[in-house]
Amino acid sequence: MNPYVSFIIPAYNEETNIRLGVLEKVSKYLKHRSYTWEVLIVDDGSTDSTKTLIEEFSKNNKGFTAFHCAHQGKASTVISGIKMAKGEIVLFTDLDQATPLGESEKLLPWFEKGYDVVIGSRNTKREGAPLLRLIMARGFMILRSIVLGLSGITDTQCGFKAFRRPVALDIMNRLKLYAKPRIVSGSMVTAGFDIEVLFIGKRRGYVIREVPVEWHYVETRRVNPLWDSLQGLSDILFIRLNALLGEYEKKGE
Repeated sequence: MNPYVSFIIPAYNEETNIRLGVLEKVSKYLKHRSYTWEVLIVDDGSTDSTKTLIEEFSKNNKGFTAFHCAHQGKASTVISGIKMAKGEIVLFTDLDQATPLGESEKLLPWFEKGYDVVIGSRNTKREGAPLLRLIMARGFMILRSIVLGLSGITDTQCGFKAFRRPVALDIMNRLKLYAKPRIVSGSMVTAGFDIEVLFIGKRRGYVIREVPVEWHYVETRRVNPLWDSLQGLSDILFIRLNALLGEYEKKGE
């Protein structure tokens, strides 16, 4: 039988977090759940020991499976994981567990109430985040509201989102910005991915619920404030252009 929930965890050069026991914490939490589950850890072409470590962990922990992709960025890695998932509900989360997996208990009950997409939200709270990151987040929120009309959603960027699997597949098959796998170098933060996912979800008429979750700032070298802001603006403009051209009415391969 297929599991009730598939947890998708993208991983790129996460050796430090893995050695600190993050996956053990995930496993310990899930062992006490009453529902069936699977965890798909998708390695995004890591250059450290991530691949070896997740393979070893998966062999020794039932319900965990390791997959490997060429380095293509977080968006394509999450998409790959979702397409391999078998659960009725699919939820993707960051390996660093900035939002602990236990927060899924706040999301899952909403599916029983008829929602199609349930997303974690930090609202305006970013515990421990530097001032510059807070300014970036606020500016991004204003831009996406003006350009895309994504009203009613406070936090599009929290990396803790759950979907009914058919809904997730429908949305992923309509993505344009990061739908096609690409080989990249270095870390790649794809801000537009989350926005495009929610934009398409709204256009398709899916019922979306935003739920406050616990979140802690985790220092990372993958965020370049200037470059990522410019990339985010570019993504927002391309989403608007694609919408005007009717691209989101078409399904991909």
